Amino acid sequence: MAQVRADGVNLFYERTGTGDPLVLVHGSWTDHRVWQPAIHADVKASFAVVAYDRRGHGGSDPAPGQGTRRQDEDDLAALIEGLGDAPAHVAGNSFGASVVLGLAARRPELFRSITAHEPPLVGVVANDPAVLAQLQPTMTSVDAVLDHLRKGEDGPGARLFVEEVAMGPGMWDKLPQDMREAFVAHAQTWLDEQSDPQWASLDLDGLSACTVPVMLSGGTESPGWFAAVLDRLTETLPQARRTTFDGAGHMPHVTHPQDYVAALTRFIREA
Repeated sequence: MAQVRADGVNLFYERTGTGDPLVLVHGSWTDHRVWQPAIHADVKASFAVVAYDRRGHGGSDPAPGQGTRRQDEDDLAALIEGLGDAPAHVAGNSFGASVVLGLAARRPELFRSITAHEPPLVGVVANDPAVLAQLQPTMTSVDAVLDHLRKGEDGPGARLFVEEVAMGPGMWDKLPQDMREAFVAHAQTWLDEQSDPQWASLDLDGLSACTVPVMLSGGTESPGWFAAVLDRLTETLPQARRTTFDGAGHMPHVTHPQDYVAALTRFIREA
């Protein structure tokens, strides 16, 4: 089992492929295995891919006490430096994209390029009434998920999150069994993430000083407020470009891995 040590926590990772280093940062509810569709779509043909488990996920140690996104950011920095990969290409999905951008605002020298798909950074659009109105259905569903998890109903909570927040109606039954099990296993970790008061905020002033190439992506099937978040980030980042995955939602590396890998590879080569 390959591990690196970060702030008293062991982080599990797998490395495959050859080429420039590419670190993949998964979102909530899952672990490094969620990147397997993209890896098998042959992103490993172009890069030395490092997929790791964030603390409290998969084979990595849990966070003692209340976890924070800041800890996840510091873990990512320790991973990049510990493996001798700095600066690295880094791609993050969902909360993993928030982790990547949060670290980029503080440690831009660790990155050669950044790919971020739909970070749920609602704090950056909190002053826009139109966006808040768009957010309301999602937040109603999130509240229902939280209610399940606080009662220990991890299975129903995971299913509700997949179908009403992350991927759309009917998607739970279409997921592979191991992915459904991963969602249930990480339900309480997501509850812990949501208890961090800074989980949805971002230092935009710090991020504006990050001059590495950034690809911000979204899916046509995702809720509209994600596009508003991406708009705000595009205004902030001096080297940002936008990509849209037609027919995809919040997890294109799972549902449309060939399209995702093609866009990622093209962006990094051009960058």
